[in-house]
Amino acid sequence: MKIASIEEISLSELQSDVASGRVTSRELVGCYLERIEKIDRKGPCLNSVIELNTDAIQIATALDGEMKEKGPRGPMHGIPILIKDNIDTRDSMATTAGSLALTGSTAHEDAFLVKRLREAGAVILGKTNMSEWANGRSRQSSSGWSARGGLTRNPYALDRSASGSSSGSAVAVAASLCAAAVGTETDGSILSPASVCGIVGLKPTVGLISRRGVIPIARSLDTPGPMARTVRDCALLLGAMAGFDSHDACTSESISNTLKNYSVALDSESLRGARLGVLRQYFGFHDIVEQAYAPALAALRNAGAVLIDPVTLPNIEQMQKAKRTVLLYEMKAGLNEYLQRREPYGQVSSLAELIEFNKIHSDREMPWFSQDLLVMSQAQGPLSDSEYLEALSTCRRLAGSDGIEKVLRENQLDALMAPTGGPAWCVDLMLGDHAVWGSSSPAAVAGTPSISVPAGSARGLPLGLSFFADAWSEMKLLNLAYAFEHVTRARHPPRYLPSIV
Repeated sequence: MKIASIEEISLSELQSDVASGRVTSRELVGCYLERIEKIDRKGPCLNSVIELNTDAIQIATALDGEMKEKGPRGPMHGIPILIKDNIDTRDSMATTAGSLALTGSTAHEDAFLVKRLREAGAVILGKTNMSEWANGRSRQSSSGWSARGGLTRNPYALDRSASGSSSGSAVAVAASLCAAAVGTETDGSILSPASVCGIVGLKPTVGLISRRGVIPIARSLDTPGPMARTVRDCALLLGAMAGFDSHDACTSESISNTLKNYSVALDSESLRGARLGVLRQYFGFHDIVEQAYAPALAALRNAGAVLIDPVTLPNIEQMQKAKRTVLLYEMKAGLNEYLQRREPYGQVSSLAELIEFNKIHSDREMPWFSQDLLVMSQAQGPLSDSEYLEALSTCRRLAGSDGIEKVLRENQLDALMAPTGGPAWCVDLMLGDHAVWGSSSPAAVAGTPSISVPAGSARGLPLGLSFFADAWSEMKLLNLAYAFEHVTRARHPPRYLPSIV
């Protein structure tokens, strides 16, 4: 039978329906394709899906046959997933990071995480639009815009930003265009769009999920991560992607730190007795937003959490300065390596060639903002330069041993918490983003996990609350977020309003 409606249905519910035979994977794929046509291509025209997998129905049909003969491979069997357009797939779909320089080219092999998803029985339904080159092209960029995909729109207010760079993944999840989606984060690229689009986004410990086959920005910060409408769904998708990859050295520690199933141990009572440090330095930027977070803090206390209020992470400005140096060095090294490996599958094989391509095609690539970050990155030397090595050491110390780790230890905390950021701002392609603040940088620079979960709203625009802790603490953070989600029920579906004004 065909499912009546897929709107707001969780991945775990779909898993039960497919496993029991109440619905087939082929029917699910058909339902999502119809909804993408209705909501993404037409109607409010969210523009979150940049390309569809022409093999999706065929793959789903084969998985249905396998289900009848052998039973399910696991919780992801037959479940349609969307992935970000900077993740390689060896199929008809291109991997472009939103750039025209890579259009028409396909990767010669699946990214490691895509192999994991396929092995788990997931259906890769398509790819999502993103901020071009993961917002690594310009300081004046508009999140959610790429030359290849255009502008992705926030489903809560269509004139507001979906944030970035995993804009399309967040919007597609919020609008029920997929069961769940995969994003990537360097600093805020999962957490921020998850927050402003009213969904759950997890930025794992760097190394829990392999980055092989993911277009890089900064190797010491980059990580893929799950994005879903519930914490349980996020946990299910995480379990399907996490694991050791011999071709990504950062995953070596994941051998002893990866769980096969992150959903079975979720406990709605996890807040009881939990000691949480309230990072007040990320509060107080706007009265309306401050008022919106007050009930969230009250809910934590009522659920039995012990709030240590306030605590402070020191040296944030110095850390941010060092992070910029690290990013510029690592972006050049990472893109050169990746683009060289893609040759002859793309039109460019180095950062220098990419910069020249953008100049030649400036009418389409740079109608709104330039490529100043790419140019600055190209001017950097090799990763053996003392400037880079000193900046990397500074980042790890200020964010890690003298930052998150120290504050957790000195205050005997289970986790730190802060607003993920403010509400979505109005899109301004001419002047670029004007987000007020965000709390993603400390965990991003430290390489440690953070999760954003819906916490409330300001004038109808979603707000997320972030929990973060030390390395390999994903299960702890999932439990805290799950318990918070259980007591607040803060997520509400989008209404596709033209504006909140």
